[in-house]
Amino acid sequence: MFAMKLTLILLGALLYLAGTIGLFGWLGLDLLDTGTTEALIYALFGTCAWLLISFGLAIHIIKTARPTAGGR
Repeated sequence: MFAMKLTLILLGALLYLAGTIGLFGWLGLDLLDTGTTEALIYALFGTCAWLLISFGLAIHIIKTARPTAGGR
């Protein structure tokens, strides 16, 4: 059971890291370099989606670590 959880955590961390590098290191720079309005809108919504995923991941980690912290 522990190995399965560890595998899923490591896979999630790897996918998140790959998505972050892909967004900011490759796709984001290419979209901003293009300079068209459409590319800038894609870069904006990609960054917003990344922020929402990051926030959701942080909430998930906090709730998993302390499941009774919010409900008293």
